[in-house]
Amino acid sequence: MGIIEIISSNLTTLLGLAATGVFAGTLAGLLGVGGGIVIVPVLFFLFQSLGVSAESAMLVATATSLATIVPTSISSIRSHRRKGNVDVVLLKRWALWIFVGVVIGSWLVTRVDGTWLTVMFGVIASLSALNLLFRTGKAALFQELPGAFGQATMASTIGFFSSMVGIGGGTLSVPMLTMCHYPAHRAVGTAAAIGLIISLPGALTMMLFGVTPSDAPAGTYGLVNVVGLLCIMPLTVLFAPVGVAIAQKLDATKLKRVFAVVLLITGVRMLAQVFL
Repeated sequence: MGIIEIISSNLTTLLGLAATGVFAGTLAGLLGVGGGIVIVPVLFFLFQSLGVSAESAMLVATATSLATIVPTSISSIRSHRRKGNVDVVLLKRWALWIFVGVVIGSWLVTRVDGTWLTVMFGVIASLSALNLLFRTGKAALFQELPGAFGQATMASTIGFFSSMVGIGGGTLSVPMLTMCHYPAHRAVGTAAAIGLIISLPGALTMMLFGVTPSDAPAGTYGLVNVVGLLCIMPLTVLFAPVGVAIAQKLDATKLKRVFAVVLLITGVRMLAQVFL
């Protein structure tokens, strides 16, 4: 079968992956929530439509999402750094602890059943949606970041859970930082850099040490699906700066609330698939 036949027979899937890249890249720059929060559920349901089991679909979606976040983070970092929104000092304090959390979390992904990851993603997505709906615009719970031990705990927690569910870190780091009276725009910019610290070692660990499921979609190496990666990655890179530019012009609060409703529905649907 030639390349044209392959493309035409899988056109719907390829267009879906491309649309995912556009949406995820824009969101990464616009809301600081990380493209993974979009990519993981889309790939999870898309792979199942191709005949992959739910357990395998979640494993491959998680690893593939982290791989796509690597270039997205680099693109987003450049855009935010030009605007002075990346806190290098904070990153130096947090980097090692994030990395430790990522190594442990991504190694566990290569060992656990995908069902547990689905539950974890559903819970994190639902809680993140509720935070966006009810905490956006509210006063910070604390007046400053905690001490060294508290920040180490925050950083390692972000790395651990983000790597286990295939998200770049913005979903967890932005609300955790702003909860401590940290400037929102600076939190979003710094979250892009955190996403790189999470996604690169996480994706490599899952590719090198993950065992490819027997029913994984074609083009999967370790737990990373290269076809999905190649479709999504270029578009996330192109559209992350677009999201950053839009964020400077629109009411991000209203956009976050709309996204939160969609995210809540997605999280609940993933939980329902496991328990119902």
